[in-house]
Amino acid sequence: MRSGLSLHAKAADGEEGRRLLGTGSSISEGLRLEIWALSPGGSRIADFEASESLVVLLGGRCDLAVLGGPGWRSLGGRPDVFSGAATSIYLPPGARVEVSTRDGVEMAVVSAPAEPGGEAYRIGPEEVTRETRGEGSWQREVQTILDASRPAQRLLVGETYNPPGAWSSYPPHKHDQHRPPEESRLQEVYHYRFQPERGFGIQRVYSPERGLDELLLVEDGDTVLIPFGYHPVVAAPGYRLYYLWALAGDDREMRLHEDPDHAWVARPA
Repeated sequence: MRSGLSLHAKAADGEEGRRLLGTGSSISEGLRLEIWALSPGGSRIADFEASESLVVLLGGRCDLAVLGGPGWRSLGGRPDVFSGAATSIYLPPGARVEVSTRDGVEMAVVSAPAEPGGEAYRIGPEEVTRETRGEGSWQREVQTILDASRPAQRLLVGETYNPPGAWSSYPPHKHDQHRPPEESRLQEVYHYRFQPERGFGIQRVYSPERGLDELLLVEDGDTVLIPFGYHPVVAAPGYRLYYLWALAGDDREMRLHEDPDHAWVARPA
């Protein structure tokens, strides 16, 4: 069943990167994801105004300076998202930053509306939490960058790696109602990469209660917004799937509700 919601953004090149979700999207409630791709010798200045943000380096190196605040030189270093954990910078609302690169860099910038306050800080690869979740055909590696243990107002961010042919966000779960302690209400966005790049996957987003059931073909550089509902994703055989996930909500606890029709697969035999 088609919902009429616009959830899927295909990769689109832009002069200074790719804007994938804008703040004008009412269903995203201000959650935004941009990709900045700077050529060797390139630079960019950006203002974040009323949003807190996390800059996640996808590949390459850069210098990043916060006007009136800290700065970091030679950030990053992994050549691509499949080559180690990320280096990230948290930016509070109102931050103005300048990014420059000698050899080229690609980064994801996740933002969500937030109140003034907070300090910029670095999250190094050594601080990323790594864990294996699931089993069998739904086993994957999850690397959590920004969680409730770190200062932020609304954001949670990480990276997930599916082996070829494997599922994740499985058993299917959702987080679209404020029902503590069982469930949190969190908007989410997925941004995908594949190894090799010509790969593809299938993303399902469904909510029987809200009349939504979308089956989406996702390819390298695509993004999908998940405003509500269950959202399992699978990689095609032969292709490793990566996705950056970012959530935003007033409650930063990851309380997930599994689809009762499929939750049995994770129960002990």
